[in-house]
Order: sequence, then structure tokens, then C-alpha cells
Amino acid sequence: MRIVFMGTPDFSVPSLESLIGSGHQVVAVVTQPDKPKGRGREIQMPPVKEVALAHQIPVYQPVRARDEAFIAQMRELAPDVMVVIAFGQLLPEELLKVPAYGCVNIHASLLPRYRGAAPIQWAVINGDQETGITTMMMEVGMDTGDML
Repeated sequence: MRIVFMGTPDFSVPSLESLIGSGHQVVAVVTQPDKPKGRGREIQMPPVKEVALAHQIPVYQPVRARDEAFIAQMRELAPDVMVVIAFGQLLPEELLKVPAYGCVNIHASLLPRYRGAAPIQWAVINGDQETGITTMMMEVGMDTGDML
């Protein structure tokens, strides 16, 4: 399958590496733009970008995932599926319709608990003794698609 991977932080890296080693073709990686970090405020790449570049996978860093030019680029890639994990932006319906088999989200909680951003942080704040991962199809709403 032709896969577009969308993710940003360290948490996303194991999933990207697994897809790279799966025998499927990761045709592109989409991540947040590079930004200043640390005391020196030096520009740093997201961890997902570092992995993609190490594997010579093209990287896209849209400021807004709803930009028409970015959506057109994704259409040109003709992905079978998009895999999203901790990307950091809501995806518009137009982008969700690009891949032939849809978009799959890997979410860091046992949904429906902790929908949206920061599920790991909320599990820690609330003292949860057990948590997990939910794999689901994506819809326009926040973490509302069918669970796989």
C-alpha cells in the first residue's frame, strides 16, 4: 500500500518506523514545521522528520493542513491510506477524502476517554492505573470515527 504518515513528536516515531519496515511504501511524511526549542531557541526538526529524512522519505510541513496547495500535493501522491498519530492539527474533510481507503488515527487513550489533545497527560493527571491505544478510522469530528 501507498502510505502517507502524519505525526510530529517522539510518540509518533515507533509507528512510523514500524510502517517503514512493514513492506508497504511510505510515500511521504507530514509533520509540523520546524520551530525554536530549548534555552538557545535553536530551530529544531520534529522527531518524525528526522526519521523520514534518515530513510529518504519526502517530508511536508504545512502550516495549515487545510491549505489547498497542500491538499493538492497529497492528491498527487495518490495514497491508499493516511496514518495519523499525534500530528497536531485537525484534518479537514477534503483531506480525509484523499486516500482510497481513508485515514487511520492511532490515538493515545482508550476512547472514548480523553478525546482530543493531551490524552497521556490527562491519564497521568487523573492517576489512571490503566490506559492504552485506540486505532480508529477518522471522520471530521474530533476522535469520533469507527474504532478498529
